[in-house]
Amino acid sequence: MTKEQYVDSFVELIRRASTHLPPDVVAALEKGREKEAQGSLAKSALETILENVELARERVAPICQDTGTPVVWVSYPVGVSTRLLQGALEEAVRKATELNYLRPNAVDSVTGKNTGDGSGRGIPHVHFHEWDDPAVEVRMILKGGGCENVGAQYKLPDTRLGAGRDLEGVRRVVLDSVVEAQGKGCAPGVLGVCVGGDRLSGFEESKCQLLRPLADRNPDIELADLEDRLLSEGNELGIGPMGFGGETTLLGVKLGVLDRLPASYFVTISYMCWADRRAGVRIENGGEPRWLS
Repeated sequence: MTKEQYVDSFVELIRRASTHLPPDVVAALEKGREKEAQGSLAKSALETILENVELARERVAPICQDTGTPVVWVSYPVGVSTRLLQGALEEAVRKATELNYLRPNAVDSVTGKNTGDGSGRGIPHVHFHEWDDPAVEVRMILKGGGCENVGAQYKLPDTRLGAGRDLEGVRRVVLDSVVEAQGKGCAPGVLGVCVGGDRLSGFEESKCQLLRPLADRNPDIELADLEDRLLSEGNELGIGPMGFGGETTLLGVKLGVLDRLPASYFVTISYMCWADRRAGVRIENGGEPRWLS
């Protein structure tokens, strides 16, 4: 495939991520709406969110004014140039910004000046992984700034929370992160969690967990049970949509694990807002894209 063909596919990938909320996320928001009390601020907030989601889909407009940082995972076969793919993704971000699928949100951290085209140093942020499959597969999330601000990383043991170096300690710090976030992360949210790793790999893995569909069951039974428990207990905190109170604080919790050094035990939480924007594309040898949820 040529660079131009990749660019076209990546622009469409961004359009889908920015304007169409995945069906499982919409279903979770609808389920939350039904749980909230009639006439409550929580129910009203979810009704407004769902109306916004439908309008965005119909008008092919961004779901949120903060179109977020494109965070991308690329799996590619031997012989495909990562420089070509990186360049195509950067150009796709610029074109998507021109088409108003993304806002020009990239700002020079030293001068404070907007780059004007949505791209910048580290934007998009791309992870490459070589595999044996002959296709190129690209998975993307659009990570908003508000929910990024309430992400957290804990170092266990944490005496303040009575959290030791075990899964009970993990449970305590994850729930603390939800309490600390309150409504500032645009709840209801989805949590991507990494147990272990170092400070860098922990955040990368926690974001990777956000690619999982909400119904995805962790293959580790103990972790699957903890995901379910955290979702249930998080929704018992009473924070609710946008912090207005209610029963829908979280839509999902996804746990990943990395090995660690003996001296360190990090638990890293990436918070994704209700606009859980993710999309994927698989490009076979012939160049025909197949869209993934």
